[in-house]
Amino acid sequence: MQTIPYLRKTGVAPFTDRGIKKAGQLLKPWSGEDVKGIAIAGAPLSKTSISHSGAFMAPQTIRQMMHAFSTYSIEQETDMWDGVITDFGDIEMHVTDLIESQNRIYSALKDIQDLHKEALVITLGGDHSVSAGAIKAFQETRGRVGIIQFDAHFDLRNTEDGGPSNGTPFRQLIENGVISGDQLVQLGIRDFSNGRLYHDYAKNHGVTVYTMGDIKREGLLTLLKKTVEQLKQTTDNIYISLDMDVLDQAFAPGCPAIGPGGLDSDSLVEGIQWLAENPSVKGMDIVEIDPTLDFRNMTSRLAAYIIMQFSLFYSKREGGK
Repeated sequence: MQTIPYLRKTGVAPFTDRGIKKAGQLLKPWSGEDVKGIAIAGAPLSKTSISHSGAFMAPQTIRQMMHAFSTYSIEQETDMWDGVITDFGDIEMHVTDLIESQNRIYSALKDIQDLHKEALVITLGGDHSVSAGAIKAFQETRGRVGIIQFDAHFDLRNTEDGGPSNGTPFRQLIENGVISGDQLVQLGIRDFSNGRLYHDYAKNHGVTVYTMGDIKREGLLTLLKKTVEQLKQTTDNIYISLDMDVLDQAFAPGCPAIGPGGLDSDSLVEGIQWLAENPSVKGMDIVEIDPTLDFRNMTSRLAAYIIMQFSLFYSKREGGK
């Protein structure tokens, strides 16, 4: 094998320090073998967005931003140096058939979770439309699902006005009989970001809704503890759907639907840490990041940081499961 001095492979850090390993180096392409623990899969679909969105670019950008962090947590004095996050790659989207693209997301994620019973898959969107297929696949492979949705919006819009879009995933799940409303808890719903019609729909279908006002009054961790206990009564496993626009626009400028009055990043990270330690949590998606709108990839960096925090606290589970 030929070698040439000073040539460096593309995609690696421009500077190597023997005492630091980059978080991006934990990502290992799926080799075809059985997978246990944290894994990621990209669902690069955003043509289904009701507004302009380049969120299809987010999976690759989030992967790149993993290299912005090291594997060492000073707060926990824990190094994930020897850890592995399996990367299943991106699901191939159809160029023009959006329904086919959504079906591919469902099919691929179902196959992944059928084959890898002990994998906790984090799906990287894409817009929020990807969650309909992702959650359907999760329920069919992991049992009756309880959903914790972080979001500024209900995403319960009707499908008559625009078809299945990033504003309809939870309406689709309810109306297609995949879930009932009592399997869904929404946190972070914001003022002047929704319509009364969809609030009424949530109430009429038994969806639990916590607004930003509720979070400010009671605290996010308090509500998450209440939510997990509630969902554990009637479901088998919990799925987190994280729409990054739950964050205030100051913390997530790369979301297509930014706005004031949202969560701060510290509160969200603390909530994700707590959920990651809970053995009932078995799946997750991160959606609604448009790298073309972002500033210095702030929002993708935060998504990468959340993956690292989730992985760290997941490792604290008894038996690492």
